[in-house]
Amino acid sequence: MAKISSTTTDSLAILLLRLPLGTIFLAHGSQKLLGLFGGHGLTATLRNFEAHLGIPPILTLLAILAEFGGGIGILCGFLTRLSAAGIAATMAVAIYKVHLVNGFFMNVSCAPGRGHGIEFNVALLGMALALVVSGGGQWAIDRFIFKR
Repeated sequence: MAKISSTTTDSLAILLLRLPLGTIFLAHGSQKLLGLFGGHGLTATLRNFEAHLGIPPILTLLAILAEFGGGIGILCGFLTRLSAAGIAATMAVAIYKVHLVNGFFMNVSCAPGRGHGIEFNVALLGMALALVVSGGGQWAIDRFIFKR
């Protein structure tokens, strides 16, 4: 089983998936964990997720770690499948708990009182699942750790 989970493809396409996905989640995780890029930081995020979404603090913390740590892991290609699985789970919850009520499309006009639909989250979920299946690719730290 370890050999199957450590094999990966040599395609450049995997790197082209990893770079934007890792960057997006490192940035969003930084907002929630560190308060960077206009984020509120860890304490406020824990409080807001519990009060507004009914998500317990421990699950919020796991989501933040999946975003921040998963973003770093995917960017570097370190434990890519695990990182991508954490991000995929986070996106599935975000689709269900936050965005599904707003339909499919993003609120590109930023109309007040209307949030974004699931469109962007579905794209990120698909990217993460592709990495769960394929692994980190040729230019990943995983390749050196789990030599074929």
